[in-house]
Amino acid sequence: MKTHSKLHSAMAVLIAIMTLAGCSGSKKENWVSIFNGQDLDGWDIKIRGFELNENFGNTFFVEDGLLKVSYDEYETFDNRFGHIFYNQPFSHYKLRLEYRFVGEQVAGGAGWALRNNGIMFHSQSAESMELNQNFPVSIEAQLLGGTGEGERATGSVCTPGTNIEVDGKRITTHCIDSNGPTFHGDQWVKFELVVYGDSLVHHIVQGDTIFTYGNLRLEDSGLPLKEGYIALQAESHPTEFRNIEILDLSEKRR
Repeated sequence: MKTHSKLHSAMAVLIAIMTLAGCSGSKKENWVSIFNGQDLDGWDIKIRGFELNENFGNTFFVEDGLLKVSYDEYETFDNRFGHIFYNQPFSHYKLRLEYRFVGEQVAGGAGWALRNNGIMFHSQSAESMELNQNFPVSIEAQLLGGTGEGERATGSVCTPGTNIEVDGKRITTHCIDSNGPTFHGDQWVKFELVVYGDSLVHHIVQGDTIFTYGNLRLEDSGLPLKEGYIALQAESHPTEFRNIEILDLSEKRR
Protein backbone atom coordinates (compact mmCIF):
# COMPACT_ATOMS: atom_id res chain seq x y z
CA MET A 1 0.00 0.00 0.00
CA LYS A 2 2.86 2.36 0.80
CA THR A 3 4.40 1.77 -2.63
CA HIS A 4 1.09 2.40 -4.32
CA SER A 5 0.57 5.55 -2.25
CA LYS A 6 4.04 6.85 -3.09
CA LEU A 7 3.47 6.12 -6.78
CA HIS A 8 0.14 7.91 -6.70
CA SER A 9 1.73 10.93 -4.99
CA ALA A 10 4.57 11.03 -7.49
CA MET A 11 2.14 10.94 -10.40
CA ALA A 12 0.10 13.72 -8.83
CA VAL A 13 3.22 15.86 -8.49
CA LEU A 14 4.20 15.12 -12.11
CA ILE A 15 0.73 16.05 -13.37
CA ALA A 16 0.84 19.29 -11.36
CA ILE A 17 4.24 20.18 -12.81
CA MET A 18 3.05 19.45 -16.35
CA THR A 19 -0.09 21.52 -15.77
CA LEU A 20 1.93 24.45 -14.47
CA ALA A 21 4.32 24.14 -17.40
CA GLY A 22 1.37 24.09 -19.80
CA CYS A 23 -0.15 27.16 -18.18
CA SER A 24 3.18 28.93 -18.29
CA GLY A 25 3.60 28.03 -21.94
CA SER A 26 0.13 29.23 -22.92
CA LYS A 27 0.68 32.50 -21.07
CA LYS A 28 4.02 32.95 -22.80
CA GLU A 29 2.51 32.30 -26.25
CA ASN A 30 -0.80 34.13 -26.06
CA TRP A 31 -1.73 34.07 -29.75
CA VAL A 32 -4.92 35.95 -30.62
CA SER A 33 -7.01 35.42 -33.75
CA ILE A 34 -7.62 38.69 -35.63
CA PHE A 35 -9.92 37.06 -38.19
CA ASN A 36 -13.00 35.37 -36.75
CA GLY A 37 -13.78 33.21 -39.80
CA GLN A 38 -17.36 34.54 -39.97
CA ASP A 39 -17.23 38.14 -41.14
CA LEU A 40 -14.88 41.09 -41.65
CA ASP A 41 -15.49 42.61 -38.23
CA GLY A 42 -12.39 44.53 -37.13
CA TRP A 43 -11.16 45.10 -40.69
CA ASP A 44 -11.30 48.17 -42.95
CA ILE A 45 -11.29 48.09 -46.76
CA LYS A 46 -9.66 50.60 -49.11
CA ILE A 47 -9.79 50.05 -52.87
CA ARG A 48 -8.18 52.49 -55.29
CA GLY A 49 -10.77 54.94 -56.59
CA PHE A 50 -13.33 54.19 -53.89
CA GLU A 51 -14.08 55.59 -50.47
CA LEU A 52 -13.11 53.87 -47.25
CA ASN A 53 -15.01 50.58 -46.73
CA GLU A 54 -16.65 50.68 -50.17
CA ASN A 55 -16.08 47.03 -51.06
CA PHE A 56 -16.26 47.32 -54.85
CA GLY A 57 -17.25 44.08 -56.58
CA ASN A 58 -17.35 42.25 -53.24
CA THR A 59 -13.56 42.01 -53.53
CA PHE A 60 -13.13 40.92 -49.92
CA PHE A 61 -15.56 38.49 -48.31
CA VAL A 62 -15.74 35.50 -45.97
CA GLU A 63 -16.82 32.03 -47.03
CA ASP A 64 -16.27 28.61 -45.42
CA GLY A 65 -14.17 30.22 -42.70
CA LEU A 66 -11.78 31.79 -45.22
CA LEU A 67 -11.00 35.42 -45.95
CA LYS A 68 -11.22 35.56 -49.73
CA VAL A 69 -9.92 38.01 -52.32
CA SER A 70 -12.18 37.55 -55.34
CA TYR A 71 -12.80 39.12 -58.77
CA ASP A 72 -15.96 37.23 -59.71
CA GLU A 73 -17.86 40.51 -60.11
CA TYR A 74 -15.11 42.30 -62.09
CA GLU A 75 -15.08 42.64 -65.86
CA THR A 76 -11.52 43.97 -65.80
CA PHE A 77 -9.08 44.89 -63.04
CA ASP A 78 -8.54 48.50 -64.15
CA ASN A 79 -5.80 49.11 -61.54
CA ARG A 80 -8.26 48.82 -58.67
CA PHE A 81 -5.60 47.79 -56.16
CA GLY A 82 -7.21 46.90 -52.85
CA HIS A 83 -6.18 46.38 -49.25
CA ILE A 84 -7.97 45.14 -46.18
CA PHE A 85 -6.57 46.53 -42.91
CA TYR A 86 -6.85 45.18 -39.39
CA ASN A 87 -7.98 48.22 -37.42
CA GLN A 88 -5.36 48.16 -34.66
CA PRO A 89 -1.70 49.20 -35.02
CA PHE A 90 1.16 47.07 -33.70
CA SER A 91 4.87 47.58 -33.11
CA HIS A 92 6.49 44.44 -31.65
CA TYR A 93 4.71 41.21 -32.56
CA LYS A 94 4.55 37.91 -34.36
CA LEU A 95 1.97 37.44 -37.12
CA ARG A 96 1.13 34.10 -38.65
CA LEU A 97 -1.33 32.99 -41.32
CA GLU A 98 -1.88 30.55 -44.16
CA TYR A 99 -2.46 31.62 -47.75
CA ARG A 100 -3.05 30.07 -51.14
CA PHE A 101 -3.63 31.29 -54.68
CA VAL A 102 -6.65 29.93 -56.53
CA GLY A 103 -8.25 30.22 -59.94
CA GLU A 104 -7.23 32.57 -62.71
CA GLN A 105 -6.00 36.15 -62.64
CA VAL A 106 -8.68 38.70 -63.52
CA ALA A 107 -8.51 40.29 -66.99
CA GLY A 108 -6.44 43.45 -67.01
CA GLY A 109 -4.11 42.41 -64.20
CA ALA A 110 -0.40 43.11 -64.69
CA GLY A 111 1.97 40.27 -65.51
CA TRP A 112 3.94 40.82 -62.31
CA ALA A 113 0.71 40.50 -60.28
CA LEU A 114 0.06 36.92 -61.40
CA ARG A 115 -0.21 34.76 -58.24
CA ASN A 116 0.98 37.75 -56.23
CA ASN A 117 -0.28 39.09 -52.91
CA GLY A 118 1.33 40.54 -49.81
CA ILE A 119 1.19 41.32 -46.12
CA MET A 120 1.60 45.06 -45.67
CA PHE A 121 2.82 45.92 -42.17
CA HIS A 122 3.88 49.04 -40.27
CA SER A 123 1.40 50.55 -42.73
CA GLN A 124 -0.39 53.87 -42.70
CA SER A 125 -4.06 53.52 -41.74
CA ALA A 126 -6.79 52.76 -44.25
CA GLU A 127 -8.50 56.10 -43.60
CA SER A 128 -5.32 58.05 -44.27
CA MET A 129 -4.94 56.71 -47.83
CA GLU A 130 -5.75 59.03 -50.70
CA LEU A 131 -8.66 58.15 -52.99
CA ASN A 132 -6.48 57.02 -55.92
CA GLN A 133 -3.48 55.77 -53.98
CA ASN A 134 -2.26 52.38 -55.23
CA PHE A 135 -0.46 51.10 -52.13
CA PRO A 136 -0.16 52.24 -48.51
CA VAL A 137 3.16 53.51 -47.22
CA SER A 138 4.38 50.33 -45.54
CA ILE A 139 6.71 47.36 -45.65
CA GLU A 140 5.43 44.44 -47.72
CA ALA A 141 6.16 40.79 -47.07
CA GLN A 142 5.51 39.56 -50.59
CA LEU A 143 3.58 36.34 -51.17
CA LEU A 144 4.20 34.70 -54.54
CA GLY A 145 2.92 31.50 -56.10
CA GLY A 146 4.74 29.40 -58.67
CA THR A 147 3.54 29.40 -62.26
CA GLY A 148 3.96 25.65 -62.75
CA GLU A 149 7.50 25.81 -64.06
CA GLY A 150 10.78 27.30 -62.85
CA GLU A 151 11.45 29.02 -59.52
CA ARG A 152 9.44 31.91 -58.08
CA ALA A 153 10.47 32.41 -54.48
CA THR A 154 7.94 33.60 -51.95
CA GLY A 155 8.82 35.79 -48.97
CA SER A 156 10.56 38.70 -50.70
CA VAL A 157 10.17 42.27 -49.40
CA CYS A 158 8.88 45.41 -51.12
CA THR A 159 9.02 48.94 -49.73
CA PRO A 160 6.32 51.39 -50.92
CA GLY A 161 7.37 54.75 -49.47
CA THR A 162 9.93 53.13 -47.17
CA ASN A 163 13.35 51.50 -47.16
CA ILE A 164 15.31 48.98 -45.12
CA GLU A 165 18.79 47.65 -44.39
CA VAL A 166 19.88 44.17 -45.44
CA ASP A 167 23.19 42.90 -44.05
CA GLY A 168 23.95 46.43 -42.84
CA LYS A 169 23.41 48.05 -46.26
CA ARG A 170 20.64 50.57 -46.97
CA ILE A 171 18.45 49.27 -49.82
CA THR A 172 16.45 51.76 -51.88
CA THR A 173 15.22 49.49 -54.68
CA HIS A 174 11.50 48.78 -54.47
CA CYS A 175 11.69 44.99 -54.07
CA ILE A 176 14.42 42.71 -52.76
CA ASP A 177 14.28 39.02 -53.64
CA SER A 178 14.37 36.37 -50.95
CA ASN A 179 15.85 32.89 -51.10
CA GLY A 180 12.50 31.41 -50.17
CA PRO A 181 10.93 28.28 -51.65
CA THR A 182 8.59 28.09 -54.64
CA PHE A 183 5.07 26.72 -54.20
CA HIS A 184 3.28 25.64 -57.37
CA GLY A 185 -0.45 24.95 -57.53
CA ASP A 186 -3.16 25.87 -55.05
CA GLN A 187 -1.51 24.52 -51.89
CA TRP A 188 -1.73 26.21 -48.50
CA VAL A 189 1.48 27.89 -47.32
CA LYS A 190 2.27 28.85 -43.72
CA PHE A 191 3.84 32.30 -43.38
CA GLU A 192 5.03 34.06 -40.23
CA LEU A 193 6.39 37.55 -39.58
CA VAL A 194 8.45 38.42 -36.53
CA VAL A 195 8.62 42.20 -36.12
CA TYR A 196 10.61 44.16 -33.52
CA GLY A 197 9.63 47.78 -34.09
CA ASP A 198 11.94 49.46 -36.58
CA SER A 199 14.95 47.33 -35.67
CA LEU A 200 14.48 43.77 -36.96
CA VAL A 201 12.10 41.67 -39.11
CA HIS A 202 12.14 37.95 -39.93
CA HIS A 203 10.16 36.25 -42.72
CA ILE A 204 9.42 32.61 -41.88
CA VAL A 205 7.98 30.17 -44.44
CA GLN A 206 6.83 26.72 -43.40
CA GLY A 207 8.89 27.08 -40.21
CA ASP A 208 12.14 28.18 -41.89
CA THR A 209 13.52 31.74 -41.63
CA ILE A 210 14.18 32.82 -45.20
CA PHE A 211 14.77 36.57 -44.92
CA THR A 212 15.99 38.97 -42.21
CA TYR A 213 16.35 42.76 -42.40
CA GLY A 214 16.11 45.82 -40.21
CA ASN A 215 16.44 49.57 -39.65
CA LEU A 216 13.06 50.36 -41.19
CA ARG A 217 12.72 53.96 -42.36
CA LEU A 218 10.24 56.27 -44.05
CA GLU A 219 11.52 57.22 -47.48
CA ASP A 220 10.59 60.91 -47.43
CA SER A 221 11.71 61.88 -43.93
CA GLY A 222 14.21 59.18 -43.07
CA LEU A 223 12.50 58.73 -39.71
CA PRO A 224 12.35 55.28 -38.10
CA LEU A 225 9.23 53.27 -38.96
CA LYS A 226 8.38 51.83 -35.57
CA GLU A 227 4.75 50.72 -35.87
CA GLY A 228 1.66 50.67 -38.02
CA TYR A 229 -1.24 48.65 -39.35
CA ILE A 230 -1.40 45.21 -40.96
CA ALA A 231 -3.11 44.79 -44.34
CA LEU A 232 -3.64 42.07 -46.94
CA GLN A 233 -3.61 42.88 -50.63
CA ALA A 234 -5.84 42.50 -53.66
CA GLU A 235 -3.56 42.86 -56.70
CA SER A 236 -5.65 40.98 -59.33
CA HIS A 237 -5.17 37.28 -58.48
CA PRO A 238 -7.74 35.45 -56.31
CA THR A 239 -6.24 34.56 -52.94
CA GLU A 240 -7.51 32.89 -49.78
CA PHE A 241 -6.35 33.35 -46.18
CA ARG A 242 -7.03 31.49 -42.96
CA ASN A 243 -5.78 31.16 -39.37
CA ILE A 244 -4.70 34.80 -39.11
CA GLU A 245 -3.22 35.21 -35.62
CA ILE A 246 -1.03 37.68 -33.76
CA LEU A 247 1.19 37.46 -30.70
CA ASP A 248 1.73 40.91 -29.22
CA LEU A 249 5.29 41.17 -27.90
CA SER A 250 5.04 44.74 -26.65
CA GLU A 251 4.14 43.68 -23.09
CA LYS A 252 7.39 41.73 -22.83
CA ARG A 253 9.34 44.95 -23.35
CA ARG A 254 7.82 46.68 -20.31
